[in-house]
Parts: sequence; structure tokens; C-alpha cells
Amino acid sequence: MSFSAEDHGYMAHALSLADHGLFTTTPNPRVGCVIVRDGVVVGAGWHEKAGGPHAEVHALRAAGARAKGATAYVTLEPCSHHGRTPPCANALIDAGIARVVAAMRDPNPQVSGRGLELLTLAGIKVQTGLLESEARELNIGFISRMTRGRPWVRLKTAASLDGKTALLNGESKWITGPAARADVQRWRARACVVLTGVGTVLADDPQMNVREFETPRQPLKVIVDSHLATPPSARILQGGAFIACAEADYLRRTALEAAGAQVLELPGADGRVDLTALMLEFGRQGINEVHVEAGATLNGALLAAGLVDEWISYLAPVALGHAARGLFNLPELTDMADRTAFALRDTRMLGADIRLTLRPSSRASV
Repeated sequence: MSFSAEDHGYMAHALSLADHGLFTTTPNPRVGCVIVRDGVVVGAGWHEKAGGPHAEVHALRAAGARAKGATAYVTLEPCSHHGRTPPCANALIDAGIARVVAAMRDPNPQVSGRGLELLTLAGIKVQTGLLESEARELNIGFISRMTRGRPWVRLKTAASLDGKTALLNGESKWITGPAARADVQRWRARACVVLTGVGTVLADDPQMNVREFETPRQPLKVIVDSHLATPPSARILQGGAFIACAEADYLRRTALEAAGAQVLELPGADGRVDLTALMLEFGRQGINEVHVEAGATLNGALLAAGLVDEWISYLAPVALGHAARGLFNLPELTDMADRTAFALRDTRMLGADIRLTLRPSSRASV
């Protein structure tokens, strides 16, 4: 399908608008819309938060009567079902839009193709696929939840060049510099859940919230703690947190619930938390993106279970030596064919540190 340079420019504008919802739209997708008539942008908008007007509605309100005969560029197929808001496909039809260019089809089974079909039946010219890869990246968690039933899992690590995350005695502050640590706050802010392990809670007593970065919401905090060893006084419980365990001792559970925790029992065959079941539960709860900041045990368990979709690796130009703590606890390999291969997606400098963005080669995208 052929698109003009102008089409590309307007869709790029719509994507930049959608990006404004990066931290706010969950569990909904991030969507932008631009309405153009006779080469002039007459309306634009983005979906700001769940329950609020969709991007198309904002753009149509701005365009008013000028929407008649115009082209609407939208980063996701207009919805066709009644949720908390009316269908956007109907709003575009009622406004007299002549052409709709959608970056991608909606992966939501309630919509997928139906919105485009409604538009076509109404006599509107419909085209899809313009800057689709960019649109998919923007909503990679939403797509994952709709197509796989679980969120996109993004693992963050901060390590020395020799792959160490802390000294043998547990000291880790700070391996990376201020720019890298500030960047981590943005990844936390866009996630629906920040996930850590009980080992990290016991060693560092972290808060795991978004700091030094303005955000209208905090992600949910979840601890993987097989035997409920989290102390009720742990700072991560302030403001509420979930604890996924394999067995829930009554007294420990009662103490943690009194401290503000909600306990979820998900026993696995090995006596630990069933991590796959946890991710499926996240999917049922409308969680799109999970940001993991944990130690080698949970990191290794997630990787071994095939649940790591993306790895954000911060590398500091230092060496900590062979006795320091590593990144992943994994079984010994005896054949190089069994290694986990990663595809490098992006490399950039943050102060003196390097940030690598990687994905398992078998899962480059959703």
C-alpha cells in the first residue's frame, strides 16, 4: 500500500502525540490522532488516561465542522465497541471523515478489524500499515497482553563491565552514575508493575517507587517471596504492595496484610512461586508492562522460564572482580547451543555509563 511523504509526516505527528500518554493510559493503549483537511491540520489529540476521551474524540472536537471530508491519521485502529466510552469508529463516521489511515489493527479481540470494517461500510477510504512498527513499539505491552495473555516483561540490570551487580558483601551503591539512575526512573514510570524479589528487599530495603520524576501515578509494587520472608517494616510496603508466595504461613500473612500488603498464593512444582502463573494473573488484571529490578535469583528464574522479553542493561566502566555478585543464577550449560542469545536493539551513553537494550533473539517483537 502506497503512502505519500505527507502521510508519513502526519502519522509521525500522531505517534508523537500518542507518546504523551506513555505514563498515563494503562491499561489502555497509547493512541494519537491527527485530522488533516486540504493540507492543514485541523484537529489533533491523544488518549490521556483510561476512562477519558479517546484520541479521535479529542481531535474531532478540535476540528469541529472542518472534519467533514478530511483525513484522520490514527496510530491504532479506531475502536468499534462500547467500553467506558462510545465507539470511535462511529464518531469518525458521524463527523463525515472521508479517509482514515491507521498505523495498525487493534490486537484487542473485541475490535480487531471491526472498526476498520465499520468505516469501510460507511464509504470511508481506509488504509493501514503506515509506520506500523513504530506504533507496535509504543504499545508493545498492550499487544503482548492481548495476544499472549500476559504483559511485556522488561528486565533492568546495572552492572560493572565484568558483569557484577554488587560486591560480595552486598554493597552496590552506586555502580552507575546519576544519568543512568535517572533513566531508570522513566522506565519505572511507564510500567504498570515494578517487580522485585525478597532477596533484594532483605538486602537493600528499597522503596521501588518513581522518584525525582514527575508522574501522575505510581506503578504497582510486587514482591516474589516464596515463603513470606518480607519484614512487615519493609519500606516497599509503604503505600501498599502485592506479595506473590508459594505458601502463606497464617501468622506471617496476617502481619504482612496488617502492614498494607496483599498476598497472592501461586505455588509452583519446585516449591517456589509459579512465575508463569504470576504473569498470566497480571494479564487478567490489565497489566501491560512489568519492570523488573531484582537480584540474580529472580533474574535467572525469569530468564529460565522464558519470561524476559526485553533486557535494559546499564554497564559502568568499572570492574568489581570475580568474587562480586553476578547477574543471573542459572544452571551450568554444557553445550553452547543451549545459551540464550540476545539481539541488540539500541546502544547509548548516559553520562559515563552505557545503556544496552536487548531482546532474546527468539522474541525480537510481539
